[in-house]
Amino acid sequence: MSNESLGVAIVGTGFGKKVHIPAFQIHDRTSPVAVYNPNLEKARSIAQEYDIPHASNQLDTILSLPDVDAVSISTPPFLHYDMAKATLKAGKHLLLEKPLNLNAQETRELYHLAKQNGVVAASDFEFRGVPEWQLLAEYLQNDYVGKKRLVKIDWVLGRRANPEQAWNWYAQKDQGGGALGAVGSHAFDYINWLFGGVNRLSAQLYTAIAQRPDPKEDGKLKPVDSDDTCLLMLELADGTPCQLTISSVAYQGRGHWIEVYGDRGTVVLGSGNLSDYIHGFRFLAAPSGESLSEVFIPDRLAFPKVYPEGRIAPVLRLIDHWVKAIQTQTPMIPSLREGVYSQLLMDLSHESNEKNSWVDVPNFEDFLNH
Repeated sequence: MSNESLGVAIVGTGFGKKVHIPAFQIHDRTSPVAVYNPNLEKARSIAQEYDIPHASNQLDTILSLPDVDAVSISTPPFLHYDMAKATLKAGKHLLLEKPLNLNAQETRELYHLAKQNGVVAASDFEFRGVPEWQLLAEYLQNDYVGKKRLVKIDWVLGRRANPEQAWNWYAQKDQGGGALGAVGSHAFDYINWLFGGVNRLSAQLYTAIAQRPDPKEDGKLKPVDSDDTCLLMLELADGTPCQLTISSVAYQGRGHWIEVYGDRGTVVLGSGNLSDYIHGFRFLAAPSGESLSEVFIPDRLAFPKVYPEGRIAPVLRLIDHWVKAIQTQTPMIPSLREGVYSQLLMDLSHESNEKNSWVDVPNFEDFLNH
């Protein structure tokens, strides 16, 4: 890495184009220097649009460029393992989108590979950078609610409520599709961050829309086997019961809310914004027996600037941690370690659903270093 700027290759041009390219162009210590897309013309078109010098449909070509110090990967999850492994073996720093991989073993292998090669590998769990969530973490750390009695999380959206939405990788379980991977991966990470993890869980996964039209085959209906609705019961590390409800097919769903009830108080954080999952959060709190009132975000936590695409601001915060970790050669959070934990809980959710029973979460250090 030069003293001036971290040269970043953008691998994946959906979320990568909407969020990663703008964020890396805004950050004063990063610069997008290459774009990967399997379609070379598309790669060249995006590179030209954003004034990025290199474009390729070959990852090896991208990784061999001397001005590529780091790679952000936001392709569909079934491609992540091979791409991330090649990136780490090439000695490049990594920013990996969630869901990170198809199973926790893959993520664990990448975690150890990053350590062996002395590179900084980050997981893009951007809720850790959202001011309202940071305030919630402070309230919990300061024991505002006291002894927890119940945690309730609803993440109920209508993004895939229309059955005419196209069949693609998201509709396929073996490709990493489904609501559990898309948003449950975030929820599992912040449950780990805020509450110290999970002892055991019980999951029921459903597919409300069982077929969708494939635009590549003239709208032929194809079967959907990935989940679009998930009901989970979790026992947190301290024994507190936690209920997690996820749906991507709920017309006019209530949005994303977390409620924490304790013997000393209650905190509620949520947003009904169904079109942008970062903008619109409100934070409410009350000591026991009093009415909830809104708590406004202190300036020290507020974003210095917000953008029409809400995810850019928290991703910028994560990029800032990543760049500092690379410059100082120190670990960062969230790294692939946190990614392994989130992926492990997703794997156990699928296991619970298949067995129709509770499953215990293994000792994480034992699993990580197995």
